[in-house]
Amino acid sequence: MRDIKSAFSNGKAFIPFITAGDPSLDVTEQLIYAMEEAGADLIEIGIPFSDPTAEGPVIQAANERALSGGVTTDKIFDMVVNVRKKTDIPMVFMTYANVVFSYGTEEFVKKAKEIGMQGLILPDVPFEEKEEFDTICREHGLAFISLIAPTSHERIATIAKEASGFLYCVSSLGVTGTRSTITTDIGAMVELVRKANPELPAAIGFGISNAETAKKMAEKSDGVIVGSAIVKLIAAHGENAVPEVKAFVAELKNAIRDIR
Repeated sequence: MRDIKSAFSNGKAFIPFITAGDPSLDVTEQLIYAMEEAGADLIEIGIPFSDPTAEGPVIQAANERALSGGVTTDKIFDMVVNVRKKTDIPMVFMTYANVVFSYGTEEFVKKAKEIGMQGLILPDVPFEEKEEFDTICREHGLAFISLIAPTSHERIATIAKEASGFLYCVSSLGVTGTRSTITTDIGAMVELVRKANPELPAAIGFGISNAETAKKMAEKSDGVIVGSAIVKLIAAHGENAVPEVKAFVAELKNAIRDIR
């Protein structure tokens, strides 16, 4: 099984995000295979939640569609079991503390590791409150992936020192979504991370929606994360989204492929 580190071992990593169960779990499974074929290095799978506070309207709507379609955490686990019969691409879950709590933190983490997931991202858990999740993740060998934002300032070095897997650098304040420009001094954020923890890859997410922005962000980091732009395509094309998403992922991956 490939680990998170392997996703960053061959140039800049391209990390797409999709919401599990939007439009259906069958399509989610096909999207995973298609995105890997298109060049994705690591895939973030969102477990839908009724109140996703870090998400903009695009991903909120995807959460609602998935939940109204009857998606549950256990059904998503079953889908991952199927996926792991065909691919060992590194994958991480992104969800909210309540989803993990209600499942049982230990049980959730143990099961996620058993079915072949590599990490967990909980955007509503501040660094200062991560201990209960991080400890259990470390016990079971699942990376608990930390986030830093432009407001983290002096905390960036502290967060980076204790982080595992990779560091999710939030490019701009507010919720997820596509943006025409990113004005945060990302380069300075990433430099602080590299000084504090030279071994830790730093990937940039929030607001990357086209090849040009992906290229700019990849030049300043170890990888780029794209969510809303992909989820928007899925919303537009529904059951027929797989070829559209595959072409879009290939376009963005090609834009960052030769950056060293």
